[in-house]
Amino acid sequence: MTFEALGLAPDIVDVLSRQGITVPTPVQEMSIPDGLAGRDVCGRAETGSGKTLAFGLPLVVRLDEPQGKSPRALILVPTRELASQVTEAIEPIAAARGLRLVAVYGGSPMKKQISSVQKGADILIATPGRLLDLVRRKVAHLRDVVHVVIDEADQMADMGFLPQVHDVLGHIPRGHQTMLYSATLDGQVATLVRDYMTDPAIHTVDSGEGEIADAQEHRFIGVHRMDKAKVAAAIINSAGRSLVFVRTRHNADRVTAALADEGIKVAKTHGDLRQEEREKNLSRFVTGSVQALVATNVAARGLHIDDIDIVIHYDPPDDLKTFVHRSGRTARAGEEGLVVTLVEWEKTLEVERLQQSAGLNTEIVKMYSNDPRLADLTSFEPDRVTFRKKSVADFSRRAGRRR
Repeated sequence: MTFEALGLAPDIVDVLSRQGITVPTPVQEMSIPDGLAGRDVCGRAETGSGKTLAFGLPLVVRLDEPQGKSPRALILVPTRELASQVTEAIEPIAAARGLRLVAVYGGSPMKKQISSVQKGADILIATPGRLLDLVRRKVAHLRDVVHVVIDEADQMADMGFLPQVHDVLGHIPRGHQTMLYSATLDGQVATLVRDYMTDPAIHTVDSGEGEIADAQEHRFIGVHRMDKAKVAAAIINSAGRSLVFVRTRHNADRVTAALADEGIKVAKTHGDLRQEEREKNLSRFVTGSVQALVATNVAARGLHIDDIDIVIHYDPPDDLKTFVHRSGRTARAGEEGLVVTLVEWEKTLEVERLQQSAGLNTEIVKMYSNDPRLADLTSFEPDRVTFRKKSVADFSRRAGRRR
């Protein structure tokens, strides 16, 4: 299948070709024809599946050319990072039609964003909270919106943004085309589909919630707390680009400092940082000026960073959903990738349960930071094990040892 065969015009195809994009991904192949036809589209698709162009291309084609100052298309996203990335992906194709994009999100100066909106925008990319601020200030007007995209709807729900999404949609006249993309389509997301979509074309293209990508290699390394940063540094030094996940903002600061002490070029991203600093650190990671990015779960969803060699769960996640989404930052678009989970002894039982939920059965192998296997974990083949359900006696013995 080609983009021409999907119904895209030569000027748009040329823009894609100049970026090296010549073959549509499955979500694009399924969604673009329905989007071009003006149908509501509901896609179950993970980040990295190509869904930004799946909704962005039909949006640009149907808008065609600038008209007035008020936006005619609205793309709602849960985070400022995703707002920036969606803007970057759509901007070149919008420019081919002379369309104006404006992104508005929290954490950035309001005055500058007000000025940008007032100058005019055909496509407005926004987080719900900042958009509502601009609507209440009578800066952003949604009366002319005829195309709406809700991206990462399940993350909107997880972050408690759905009431704001409903509020935003209440300001838009009925009859608009709606395209919604989400990793899951149940629960609160289903209310958006029910309330704001008409006979949507539903496309499911991801591997499914709770499933591990086939291209991911998983290693589980037993570590001592005092040696943990050194183990992580040894792994990072063996890779080109590493994304390191931790639980808390405080731990992000601490782990970043510890890795820097081990000679790693490292940056961090979490919610306490100013937006300018987060964008700068992300840019340093993308361009390769740092080896590793330490992140809280704010980066587990929505970030699209190509060519991540290794994802390191420095702090193992609490649940399968987070494990899948964190791990999904590598092995994207058919590429292979390595996922390493560092396991302190008291977390062994939790990680075994996590493996069971994920359908994995990989031995947790104890290693110290001077272990030569850390230099090439892909070549190291751990044993496969069977995790049995723990009995009450097992828990009692474990508690007794801790006492």
